[in-house]
Amino acid sequence: MTRTPVSRRLPDFPWDRLVPYAEQARAHRDGVVDLSIGTPVDPTPEVVQRALAAATDSPGYPQTIGLPQTRQAVVDWLARRHGVTGLGLDGVLPVIGSKELIASLPQQLGLGPGDLVVFPEVAYPTYEVGARLVGADVMATDSLTAVGPRTPALLWLNSPSNPTGRVLPPDHLRKVVDWCRERGVLLVSDECYVECTWEGEALSVLHPDVCGGSHEGLLAVHSLSKRSNLAGYRCAFVAGDPAVVAELLAVRKNLGLIMPGPQQRAMAAALDDDAHADEQHARYAARRARLRAALEGAGFGVTHSEASLYLWATRGEPCWDTVAWLAERGVLVAPGEFYGRAGAQHVRVAFTAIDERVAAAVERLA
Repeated sequence: MTRTPVSRRLPDFPWDRLVPYAEQARAHRDGVVDLSIGTPVDPTPEVVQRALAAATDSPGYPQTIGLPQTRQAVVDWLARRHGVTGLGLDGVLPVIGSKELIASLPQQLGLGPGDLVVFPEVAYPTYEVGARLVGADVMATDSLTAVGPRTPALLWLNSPSNPTGRVLPPDHLRKVVDWCRERGVLLVSDECYVECTWEGEALSVLHPDVCGGSHEGLLAVHSLSKRSNLAGYRCAFVAGDPAVVAELLAVRKNLGLIMPGPQQRAMAAALDDDAHADEQHARYAARRARLRAALEGAGFGVTHSEASLYLWATRGEPCWDTVAWLAERGVLVAPGEFYGRAGAQHVRVAFTAIDERVAAAVERLA
């Protein structure tokens, strides 16, 4: 029997197309300014490093459900920083990075051929990848009416958005929650950039003003990669409806998907400490302001971008032309086409570079 590779279900890996532009940007006499990926570049907070070091003697298997201390830190953080009420320890599950959860969630929920997964029109590609891996149907839309008579098995929200930085207002979030509950659709909100908000306020779907005080049918995904410079630690969690969390827990036990014990201690320390997050927020705010001014001074328009770690910028031309124009100046960005056809005239500009490289980009744009 001939086996069909699973990879054939997936779209082409988009970053491969960026390679020649990266080579061109690296050839700049002063080196490349890589603004294509939002990876943290600042040090991991000392409070987190100390917690990890203190937990390195960890010979036994951790539990899939996670340490009570870690889950309590999640509950306290969501209440303290984001006004979430009514969440208990049974509604929290630590996971090994948010991308792992997003990519594997359709599988862990038992979705497959015949099921429909809906995600935003301009979106992080992993929503589609996770659905295609299990053979589910996909739809990229921002309109609930466009879904038609078919009932999705899973609907993704992403606010604040990657790549656009758009923040959905509370009334819109309430509308989506109500729509999903009326139809029995599981709503999962990717909120990994909720603490990277620069204009206005970003609410969780678990906030009582959005969900009416009930988490039924709702999950929220959060990551510490951006907030706390913990991308290398793979610390994230999912929170919400205890019944759905219990379902995920049962599956993940069988799969052996367990966050390592030392990382759980580190995550708890990070969530318990607001000072480092506020300091990092200020760093990013300064970089964002400098890059935005430079882009607008060079004739770019910036759309949305009220949150996240990116500027969603356009010159009113095909995104690959913009990528090439910037690569000639030694600046590498991500083409908006990576995130859906609706992004074909935008580029995503990350402001996660160190200050010296941000200054270099500003100088080249001038």
